[in-house]
Amino acid sequence: MTNEELQQIVQSNARAIQGILDAMAEERQENRERNDKIDTTISRMEDAILRLTTLNEGIVNLLSSLDEDRPTIMRKLTVIENKVDQILNKD
Repeated sequence: MTNEELQQIVQSNARAIQGILDAMAEERQENRERNDKIDTTISRMEDAILRLTTLNEGIVNLLSSLDEDRPTIMRKLTVIENKVDQILNKD
């Protein structure tokens, strides 16, 4: 093999290696971008879960307070019903 042929092989290998390095760098950049998107999505999901948890706690508290207020409301309705009955019975 001549010196010129060896030089061509070396140059060809150098171009191939550079192409591989460029492809690897591009792939790393794509991976970084993909990871950033995943991190953003996870962060948004965590925020959504936190909001849902807070909303759920609010609903539980509301339902609990309704259960606590129900006897009072029923007593008031009974008083009103009795008064209406009294008024109707007077006529």
